[in-house]
Amino acid sequence: MAVLLEFEKKVERLRRKIEELKEKGKHNPNVIKEIEEKFRRKIEEFYSHLTPWDRVLLARHPDRPHAIDFINNTFTDFIELHGDRHCGNGKAIIAGFAYFKGTPVCIIGQEKGRDTKGKIERNFGMPTPEDYRKALRVMKLAEKFGKPIITLVDTPGAFPGIEAEEHGQSEAIAKNLLEMAKLNVPVISIVIGEGGSGGALAISVANRLLMLENAIYSVISPEGCAAILWQSQDKIKEAADALKLTSSQLKEMNIIDDIIPEPLEGAHKDYNFTFLKFTEYVEKHLNELLNMKPEELKEDRYMKFRKIDTL
Repeated sequence: MAVLLEFEKKVERLRRKIEELKEKGKHNPNVIKEIEEKFRRKIEEFYSHLTPWDRVLLARHPDRPHAIDFINNTFTDFIELHGDRHCGNGKAIIAGFAYFKGTPVCIIGQEKGRDTKGKIERNFGMPTPEDYRKALRVMKLAEKFGKPIITLVDTPGAFPGIEAEEHGQSEAIAKNLLEMAKLNVPVISIVIGEGGSGGALAISVANRLLMLENAIYSVISPEGCAAILWQSQDKIKEAADALKLTSSQLKEMNIIDDIIPEPLEGAHKDYNFTFLKFTEYVEKHLNELLNMKPEELKEDRYMKFRKIDTL
């Protein structure tokens, strides 16, 4: 059964009324066409005025496509690699090699899990040090064999547990930032849902940073921001406004490079459309980067971060 957010329920009520009107006027094609056109305009108007907090809810939507869905539907012949060759195998990050439109690539994806069992297994998409070390190990393999790297960002943040700290969480994230900056191969990162704090940045130091239209990318969650600044969860909507975490806001500040369109009511409403646009935009940027030499790629990555919020 599909999950409906509060503002989606308003749309569904309107949709039911439209269906009732269409049923009453089913013998008059002109009436039906007029009703459908009015409904389309109403929906477009509604979704063009979503607040940042509405976007947060869409980015977290339970039915939104996850990393594993993109891997299974936009890549082929995926082979997953396991283990960090240090102390374990985190399951919040999926890492391996696949083909993208015929090009062999490395794919790194943060996976939240779909049902209760899957969420527990995937640690709710919160990577541990083992996850980040595994991701870096696979990225270094990609560099060794000259394969482009594509990462899928979808995490509320790195796992904050005591065991993670004991295993070197901050060091693992810091090392990923350093090593990704020096990679000699193209790196494209796509925020497909939540991009939370250093947990997201640890796999998104890229030549090109893309976002799905309703994804979010921020230094902290609205809940965390509200707790720190106002000591109240009543202020989460204000926090979402202040954080400038939507794709359009981040594009204006030069933090991201491109926005991947979603279906009008969100990626969860039409997976095929979402996968099609994802493939189209990633292919465009990948083709540009494949023409660059290793030193050019590193300089390009450096300049990307230098120009943030300069225009």
